[in-house]
Amino acid sequence: MTSDDEKAPTESSLNRELIERPLVVGSHQLQSRLIVGTGRYDSMQQMRDSLHHSGSDCVTVAVRREKLYDREGKNILDFLDLNRYTLLPNTAGCYTAKDAVRAAKLGREILRTLGNPGADWVKLEVLGDSRTLLPDPAETVVACKELVADGFSVLCYTSDCPVTAKRLKEAGAASVMPAGSPIGSGQGLLNPNNLRIILEYLKEDDPDYPVIIDAGVGTASDVSSAFELGADGVLLNTAIAHAKDPVMMARAMHHAALAGREAYLAGRIPRRLYATASSPEEGVISSRPYGSS
Repeated sequence: MTSDDEKAPTESSLNRELIERPLVVGSHQLQSRLIVGTGRYDSMQQMRDSLHHSGSDCVTVAVRREKLYDREGKNILDFLDLNRYTLLPNTAGCYTAKDAVRAAKLGREILRTLGNPGADWVKLEVLGDSRTLLPDPAETVVACKELVADGFSVLCYTSDCPVTAKRLKEAGAASVMPAGSPIGSGQGLLNPNNLRIILEYLKEDDPDYPVIIDAGVGTASDVSSAFELGADGVLLNTAIAHAKDPVMMARAMHHAALAGREAYLAGRIPRRLYATASSPEEGVISSRPYGSS
């Protein structure tokens, strides 16, 4: 028999509350902090199964009418459980603010017709270059301001430039989404220092402002690293869709998101140049090691 004092310790109620706190973006609350894309899968069935195992309750989709159907004529919406998923429409493939605003408004009308709550927000992408798929900062700011004025909650894809991130928040973005590395590159977080600066800048007067790492994830450790930096969420697509086993990778991403978030909340130990013994040194019988004083 063991007394209550001898039972295994449990998490504090504060830590549990932090772990279970939903990701809030505009008027939306997401239980999973992993947002998953719907493109580049080999089949609609593979996409459906991967999304399920990712644990996500929000998926992003290019909702322009010509993008809703695959090469076999199947409608992507027939493979998404609209009672489970909040759709996040995106403006992927747009290179001007004018085109991005048009795509966002079209997406809003489609989702309103479906009755999906994702009709009032948009993931804004305005690309500046077709080779790198890096964002055009000037056009992105212009589009963000116009969409905010039109009543959208705007989640802005941007580079890892802290100055641009600040300008997008000032323009009214509901969330700023800096890239870990170029879209689909799988290079992971190339510049974690800039991401740390972005997190510091955007949260210094509003600790709950959502910063979501978007693009460049290659594997589960990249997701974990993003959360360990303090990111509020991660959006990814290609890392799952082009994995050798997308369903298994989706499950790995789910676990990585949970692990990274909990590690961040738990607080890592500081990095030290020299070792620190984890066992007590009292009573140890040994000669003084070389290099000690």
